[in-house]
Amino acid sequence: MTEPLTGSDWLAQAIASTGMEHVFFIDSVLRRTLVALEGVGVKRELAHTEKGVVYMADGYARIKNQPTLCFAQSVGAANMAAALQDAYLARSPVIALTGHKPPAHQHRNAYQEVSHAPLFAPVTKLSADVAAAPDLPRALRLALRAAGSGTPRPVHLDLNGISAEIIETGTIAEPPILDRALMAIPPHRPTPADAEIEHAARVLLAAKRVAIVAGEGAAQSGCGAELLALGAVLAAPIGTSLGARGIIPTRHHLAIGVIGNYAAPPANQIVHDADLVLFVGCDTGDQVTHTWRIPSADTPIVQIELDPMEIGLSYPNTLGLCGDPRETLRKLITALGRPARDASFADRAAAAMATWRAGMQPLFTSTRSPVQVERLCAEIERALPADGILVADTGYSGIWTGTCIELNGAGQTYLRAAGSLGWSFPAALGAKLAAPSRKVICFSGDGAFYYHLAELETARRRGIATVTVINNNSGFGQGWPALVRMQGNTPGHPEEMLRFGPTNFAQVAESFGVAGLRVEHPDELAPALARALAMDEPVVVDVVTEINDRAPAPWAPA
Repeated sequence: MTEPLTGSDWLAQAIASTGMEHVFFIDSVLRRTLVALEGVGVKRELAHTEKGVVYMADGYARIKNQPTLCFAQSVGAANMAAALQDAYLARSPVIALTGHKPPAHQHRNAYQEVSHAPLFAPVTKLSADVAAAPDLPRALRLALRAAGSGTPRPVHLDLNGISAEIIETGTIAEPPILDRALMAIPPHRPTPADAEIEHAARVLLAAKRVAIVAGEGAAQSGCGAELLALGAVLAAPIGTSLGARGIIPTRHHLAIGVIGNYAAPPANQIVHDADLVLFVGCDTGDQVTHTWRIPSADTPIVQIELDPMEIGLSYPNTLGLCGDPRETLRKLITALGRPARDASFADRAAAAMATWRAGMQPLFTSTRSPVQVERLCAEIERALPADGILVADTGYSGIWTGTCIELNGAGQTYLRAAGSLGWSFPAALGAKLAAPSRKVICFSGDGAFYYHLAELETARRRGIATVTVINNNSGFGQGWPALVRMQGNTPGHPEEMLRFGPTNFAQVAESFGVAGLRVEHPDELAPALARALAMDEPVVVDVVTEINDRAPAPWAPA
């Protein structure tokens, strides 16, 4: 018979049994558990806001490719829920634990308490109450299954007690062991029936111009080699969503880069010109399809997805293959054999990408001061180690890094914000904790960095040695020209709406005890990045740029 444990001891030992090495939290919640976690060797990462907590856990989960835990007390639940939007959109298996006041305090104006369920419903696959300690093992196993299976998404467990103290002080008679198989993403690798594979092979071979678009599900499945093999069999150019950037070498002759709203101009046109598009582990939302124009609505689609709910969601003429992307591609490659294919479509795509890169070369080598952002990207590409991690914020940070920084597809990892401005810096801290031996570069605009610069203290206190590169143009650059056009000849001060600073973030970093480097001329970029990467401590590289610089614009049909 198992000796009963307190809820806090059970939870700490169960977390350790999964192999989790870090949890992320903000006070005050699960204090007894946090004390017990030290005794079982799990590190506790305290941040300054609930959003910082979630974003750190998110970056950690994406690098580890496994469920990751974060905690907040009852009053912080609303902030935690808001932060889970990015993890939800990016298919990240973050598990959020919150406390809530006991039922006797509910629905009677309890201090700092609102209903949590409506807050978490839009940003989780599962949000469940845990009323008593004996319910915790079942609930946590369910949370792990939900977070990692099908389309990975965040999960929320609402624990009884404002700081979850009712759960912590109860007793649990079950062994504190969770199945490590639940930590794998994906936990299961099913494949379609052979007849479905053979049918899809015939459909693909009948199309003369096939384009492949891989997404986050493909990246989580680890099918980069299979994508390249399939592309070679079909003579098919391969694009990705922004979140799957780098799943294959981005300079490979079949690679056409990011597709959709954040694409380099040739990429969308190549996919638009295809007779058939194969989506692999990729949702068909508006970003990757440039608002459902790339490909056009009447294009035949073959879609490989582990989650059947994703198949045919946006394109009516879809042949679905429900299965794990890696294992399904392997079966599909076997079924296709070695057909004779016309390579002219793939060759034309490769030529278009080469022409575009050549046209961008003057920007990549620009000697202008303030620094041209494309030159900054080129220097980051040269500096990023072969196993480096690049973490990019949303908006222009995503477009510039997704179009102008090439990745080797064989060790380097790219993480991007799925839409939450300011996500990148705390996420980069989480990524570094997940991979302490790898160099991590965060690419953030100054507008994004302001959101969570307090986490500089976390980086210094915990010795998290990231290199944070700030594209410092003293404003929200993506929207600035449009606002100026909107202002037109109307008297006024548009700078009050989108301009701020100037701020020297190197000095700000130094005030937190973090190393800061200021770059005002492009010749200073390479030495600054080399110095920052050589330092085994957090570093901020503040790069002065021009607010009117425009990121590459995607192509769209007339």
